Amino acid sequence: MLIPMDEDRQSRPTAGAWGRVGCAWAVAFATLHFYWALGGDWGLSVSAGPLAEERPAWFVAVGLWGVGVLCLAGGVLGWLLTRPRPHHLAGRLIKALGWSVCAVLLVRGVAVEMLLLTDTAGQEADVSPEQRLWTLMLWNPWFLVGGLVFGLSAREFGRADGSSSGTA
Repeated sequence: MLIPMDEDRQSRPTAGAWGRVGCAWAVAFATLHFYWALGGDWGLSVSAGPLAEERPAWFVAVGLWGVGVLCLAGGVLGWLLTRPRPHHLAGRLIKALGWSVCAVLLVRGVAVEMLLLTDTAGQEADVSPEQRLWTLMLWNPWFLVGGLVFGLSAREFGRADGSSSGTA
């Protein structure tokens, strides 16, 4: 192999794979948000509706730049979940953050999916048919995949070096 692997990693060649996928997932999402923050509009007009056209300063600062930076932090977390688990508070914190990101992404994906599928808000929500389709077919599955990947990353964190206890 081109990258030397220590003995623990050789016993589980896929150790850290989910963390690498989580890192790539987060960096891809960050890149898309930075593209939008810099003025790009592919996909944004359909998914964000009037906000994409008006681009108020708060939306650009928080919804685009802020979410992009948060996604980069998620990329760092994904990378940390590929590393051998520290045997102290840092290891528990990294694992807890992995599970927290998993939960937030899954709740967001499922909640918005259910709201759109059941039309809970009715006519009061200003969601166009294009926005609904774009969200149901791309954004919510993207959040669900990210949640599953971070959950698998957190579950596998530390298993290669035998420092994880239990299966959760």
